[in-house]
Amino acid sequence: MEQLLQQIEEYKQEIASIIPNGADSLEAYRIKFLGTKGIVKNLFGEMKNVPNDKKKEFGQILNEFKQFAETKYEEWKQSSAGSTQSTENKVDLTLPGDVLPLGTRHPISLVRNEIVHIFGRLGFSVAEGPEIEDDWHNFTALNLPENHPARDMQDTFYINQNPDWLLRTHTSSVQARVLEKQKPPIRIICPGRVYRNETISARAHCFFHQTEGLYVDENVSFADLKQTLYFFVQEMFGKDVRVRFRPSYFPFTEPSAEMDINCRICGGAGCNVCKHTGWVEILGSGMVHPKMLENFGIDSNKYTGFAFGMGIERICQLKYRINDLRLYSQNDVRFLKQFTGAV
Repeated sequence: MEQLLQQIEEYKQEIASIIPNGADSLEAYRIKFLGTKGIVKNLFGEMKNVPNDKKKEFGQILNEFKQFAETKYEEWKQSSAGSTQSTENKVDLTLPGDVLPLGTRHPISLVRNEIVHIFGRLGFSVAEGPEIEDDWHNFTALNLPENHPARDMQDTFYINQNPDWLLRTHTSSVQARVLEKQKPPIRIICPGRVYRNETISARAHCFFHQTEGLYVDENVSFADLKQTLYFFVQEMFGKDVRVRFRPSYFPFTEPSAEMDINCRICGGAGCNVCKHTGWVEILGSGMVHPKMLENFGIDSNKYTGFAFGMGIERICQLKYRINDLRLYSQNDVRFLKQFTGAV
């Protein structure tokens, strides 16, 4: 009995002196003391050699030693797990932070927002409409009746389910919808996406973006149109921009004119974009055709107006010197990153 008590005391001292170093040493301790052939199991096997009157006392001592050995094992096990987790999740706050890449607005969005802002300073509000349109709002109401030769100017995507439906070919359809619901004075711009069945190339695409403007009121003249557009190009491209108007034809305006500016890419010296002329057409414009006003019940003898329309891609091309329209829709990160920080 005394010999067994002395052994237990020695085992306690041995356990107290153990400093586990990792999972392997912890497992070695478990096998040595708590395993099926370990020290605790062997000590309980000595119960048969203890006198009967001492068995209860010795049993209590063994149970205390077993609990002591198990408690130590659990403490070391939890400490080891916490240490491992702490090491894995530890963050060194002295290290420099990871630089997150900045996003950017698309160049088309940048130019669209700038156009809206410039015309907003002149009192133009933004109007929007559906991209799937009917023939009336896209063509007929704009003085392009059925079989009108001007329809050949636009390659249209029609909807199979209903031949009267189509993907709008211009945002002029938004002007038609506003004239249908609102009476003069009207001063709006209509930015949006449009679709035409064209071969995709560096100069053309099957979808692109337009901004069209409409101003209808009493005593509106061509001089008002020219001054409005002069203000726009100077705000967009700078005070040094040169402008020229050329007579043109549009079925919903009369008289009509196209507006050119000196090429911003070559400075007027001549390049592929301006076809070596030094001039680039940026928009079409004109006085609203009286018949168009009458289509919506507006008295053309009392009211006059002007309208204009421009491709946002073309403005963006000149502003940022982009020579391929396909870049706008390819989502090439190398291209888009050039506009980080632009406003």
